Amino acid sequence: MRFDVVTIFPAMFGPVFQQGVIGRAIERGVVELHAHDLREHTHDRHRQVDDMPFGGGPGMVMKPEPVIEAVESLRAANPGPVILMEPWGERLDQQLAAKLAQEPGLIIVCGRYEGVDDRVRSALGAREISIGDYVLSGGEIPAMVLIDATARLVPGVVGDPGSLAQDSFADEMTGWPQFTRPAEYRGMTVPDVLLSGDHARIKQWRRQQAAQRRAHTKELKKT
Repeated sequence: MRFDVVTIFPAMFGPVFQQGVIGRAIERGVVELHAHDLREHTHDRHRQVDDMPFGGGPGMVMKPEPVIEAVESLRAANPGPVILMEPWGERLDQQLAAKLAQEPGLIIVCGRYEGVDDRVRSALGAREISIGDYVLSGGEIPAMVLIDATARLVPGVVGDPGSLAQDSFADEMTGWPQFTRPAEYRGMTVPDVLLSGDHARIKQWRRQQAAQRRAHTKELKKT
């Protein structure tokens, strides 16, 4: 799967994805990641990517020409959908990540300032995606979240495919407490059921714990 990121800060992406399972997948050629400098598609000597908003208001808006032309330059290499990282977009979740992982690639546009000229969305048929109801300094960190969540679902990226089935949110009954050696540490012990070898009891315990954890989280959201 190929990821192309359009950003004014392309150097941010290399260090993040040099490590871990995504970094190893890039080394093996299972995943491609290319970060492109938006300023290379400007037409003035100042390499300006933003301007004042029509209608007035604070801040600056990213210009349509460099963004659209940057994406158009990538179409031959990446036929996947165009994604705009916007705080008001549809919420990224595990189900959406799984759908996106089936695409041949993604072209991700990282907004800055007060947003991107809306003609970008309409001209490119872009899909707007958010990682949460809060505002960050730009779309680069949300783009990294999207890439990580999607890339790890590409076949061959995660060494043990069975572990993906146990991911939180992959199944409504996952998210139980996990333990490993030592069985006792500073007076804290692993629940006896996990040491019993009784797989039926262990499965039942895990489902109960997952249900309790989810119920507790829902109560916290109400407060």
